[in-house]
Amino acid sequence: MKSLANAKAVITEYKWEKTQDAMFHKAYLENTCVQWLEKYVNYGRSTLERKVSPEVSLFQKDSSSPVVCHATGFYIKAVNISWQKYGEDLHEDVELRETLPNQDGTFQKRSILTVSPEELNKHNYTCIIQHSSLEKKMVISFKPGVSDGGSVGIIVGVVIVLLLVSCAGVFILMKKQMIKSGLKPILGSSS
Repeated sequence: MKSLANAKAVITEYKWEKTQDAMFHKAYLENTCVQWLEKYVNYGRSTLERKVSPEVSLFQKDSSSPVVCHATGFYIKAVNISWQKYGEDLHEDVELRETLPNQDGTFQKRSILTVSPEELNKHNYTCIIQHSSLEKKMVISFKPGVSDGGSVGIIVGVVIVLLLVSCAGVFILMKKQMIKSGLKPILGSSS
């Protein structure tokens, strides 16, 4: 069997040398292939080595709810979220959730602090975020009664008021135009 395999190898070797296939394959493997590999490794490196800082928010649904420290939009996946009370690490009353993917390829993670409203009001609690994209750890203090959701509510309220005022302004302007043109307004007219 060994001599048969050698005979086939000799035939292939002779064929490659005759048609210069061996030189072509050698040149491809030593030059073109290496260049393409370097090119695609660089493409991957820019993606794999990118670092995106987390956006962090603290929120609490109501005064008796747990406090949530939520980090999102970060890349690479590894992140450390912890809680401190007056600068001392907290391990009790803390639930660290798993890191989850976002649709854009970044990640999110949350840590939940469950203490009584009295404890929250009496002590200084901070959420600490450590990530390779940050030069130093991010420290966010929790202040009872202050929530990111509240600012969103204020913004939505202002937008609604502005829309109502602009609609009323358009209605008044249309009514004045109708009066100028000699038409009687149907709505809001006094006969």
